[in-house]
Amino acid sequence: MTHTAITDLQPFLAASEYIDWQHPEIKSKAARLASCYSSNRDIAHGCYLFVRDEIKHSGDWQLSPTTCKASEVLRSSHGWCYAKSHLLVALLRANSIPAGLCYQRLTIEGDVPPFCIHGLVAVYLDDFGWYRIDPRGHKEGVTADFCPPGEKLAFSIISEGEADLPGIFAEPVKSVIDCLHKYQTYKDFARNLPDSAPSEWSPQGVAELHSH
Repeated sequence: MTHTAITDLQPFLAASEYIDWQHPEIKSKAARLASCYSSNRDIAHGCYLFVRDEIKHSGDWQLSPTTCKASEVLRSSHGWCYAKSHLLVALLRANSIPAGLCYQRLTIEGDVPPFCIHGLVAVYLDDFGWYRIDPRGHKEGVTADFCPPGEKLAFSIISEGEADLPGIFAEPVKSVIDCLHKYQTYKDFARNLPDSAPSEWSPQGVAELHSH
């Protein structure tokens, strides 16, 4: 379970270029998802399941072009982990549930370099504080779930050089956005996954994750 001493949730409710939750299609989908539930926790769970299971992972399904904005991901029904995270954050914020982006640094294959950044979502739940979820989608040997207070992400930090990168970000980080814009086919993107060493990172959002 994760908590934070945070006093201002407004940055994690805002609409922006990439978390464009005020787009009519995002608002409509968010309202339909919320109509099935009565509590914010259940709405968050429903939004998570939709993005995890109904939005295809571009790499797993070998889909192009690369998507970035939340509304693009919804319209195309696919995205890389980063773009799927943008959509989930947008759906949560459209339902007035604070949400942000967080990242891991992982090996791409096996337990040796090279590395890449992996995109996650942190949602603020009244009963638990900040809670990390992974909407990338399942594939053989990779599963994730929404089961607070427990955390079940798709990938664990195992190898030297891997890390949970610090902080919750109200907006996507530049290295991720740059790659999503530059590489428009799944093959090009897969060959150029974004990476950044943990020493180069500092939280840009106002929230920090703490283990509890």
